[in-house]
Order: sequence, then C-alpha cells, then structure tokens
Amino acid sequence: MRPRWRQTLLSSNWPEGVGRIVLPEIDSTNAEAARIAPSLSGPTWILALRQTKGRGRRGRDWRDPEGNFAATYITRPGGPPDQVALRSFVAALALHEALLTLTGRPESFALKWPNDVLLNGGKLAGILLESIGHGAQVGHLAIGIGVNLQHAPEGEAGAVSPVSVMSETGICASPEEFLDILAPAYARWDHQLVTYGFAPIRQAWLTRAARLGQPIVARTVTETHEGTFEGIDATGALVLRMTHGLRAIPAAEVYFS
Repeated sequence: MRPRWRQTLLSSNWPEGVGRIVLPEIDSTNAEAARIAPSLSGPTWILALRQTKGRGRRGRDWRDPEGNFAATYITRPGGPPDQVALRSFVAALALHEALLTLTGRPESFALKWPNDVLLNGGKLAGILLESIGHGAQVGHLAIGIGVNLQHAPEGEAGAVSPVSVMSETGICASPEEFLDILAPAYARWDHQLVTYGFAPIRQAWLTRAARLGQPIVARTVTETHEGTFEGIDATGALVLRMTHGLRAIPAAEVYFS
C-alpha cells in the first residue's frame, strides 16, 4: 500500500496555556521532563523526533525508530496519587480520539488495559506514567506516550504483535502533525476528568475496551489469574470474573489467549 499524507488539525487548536518543546533528539522524553520540570511555568508537551533510550512499563526498552511518535506531557495535576494515576485512562482516550481523527477508522482501534492502544488487534501505542515529587505527594506527573506512526518494531515473545499506522492504514503522519491532534484531545478529556470525575471517563474507556466480556490472562509479579474481563472499577483496577467470583487487580500484565 502506497503511503499517503493527510492534513491534520491546524495549530490554532493548540490548548491555551500549554507549552510545546520539540527536540531533534533526546535520551527519553520522560527523563527530560524530570530534568526540566522545576523550570516549567505550566503544563508542557515535550516531543522528540528521535528518542535513544525510551522505556516502557517495568523498565522495558521502548524501541523508537525515527518517524514514530515519542512525547511526554508534564503537568502538576494536584490530588492524591491514586487520583493522579487515573490520567492513564485520560491519555488512552485522547490517543484513541487522535487516531480516529487521523485515520477516520473507528472500528480499527481498541484500548487494552492498562496502557496500550491496539490497531486491528496489534499493539500500536503505549503509555507510561511517572510521578516526580517527594513522599506521598506528586509534584509533577510525566505522561509518556509512544505511537508507532511509521514503523513497527519487533515484538516480544507472547505479547501482542506491534503494528504501525502506516503499515495498517497507508496513512503517513509526522510526529509533529500527530501532536497537533493529540494535545487538544488530551486537554478535552482531562477537562472532563477534572469537571465530572472518573465515572464518565471510565464509561468512555469501557466502550472502547478490547476483549471486554472475553477470557484473558492477568499476570502480576507473583501470580497468574485467568478469567473473564468484566471491566474496570472506580479506581481503574481490572475486574476479572473467576471461578470464585469477581476479583479486582490493580496492576498486572494482560495477555489474550
């Protein structure tokens, strides 16, 4: 399929009061966010056109070929850590919206708990939240987002195979173009969370969830749980229906059979 370029949202849609930093190359946008957080006057997007030491959950390497999207949103969200962590669902919904705007294919995308976006069943994007602060207080929150816009790196054994926007749809967007779509989408969903709480965010996420009502496997550091994916609870924990009833799992890796 021949790649084609598509015009994206105009930069005039950029959210008011949000900064934008574009770097030719950096080790990690989350690491850069931690370095510059004290000097920032407000929430800021940091975009790297090339990231050399990207990382995912649990310290995994995040491979980031040039042309893919690697950015971090750094903000001071306020509130207790468990509430701050709900921004992962905000980021997932914003990513889903931005990808639909880019491709016009709502049927192709789904959200995989806890932090992935799927395209045609393959892993397209990941989200990494890291707090920057002291003790129980979150001074800053760094929301790292990686999207395979143009290239799909090699996958890990047993994991969902990676895909890219270009390989699956033929649409080729630059990281800067994609950020122009994602930033206002994130601002809208975050406003919903702040204004109305987690309940509407939870419901919106569930309508986009992958494998809802189907068997999945959830692996923690010490245990493996098999059951039916019933949804997420009011804290964002995975709800699994097992032989002896429902179980809420706050952190795990999810695998599809």
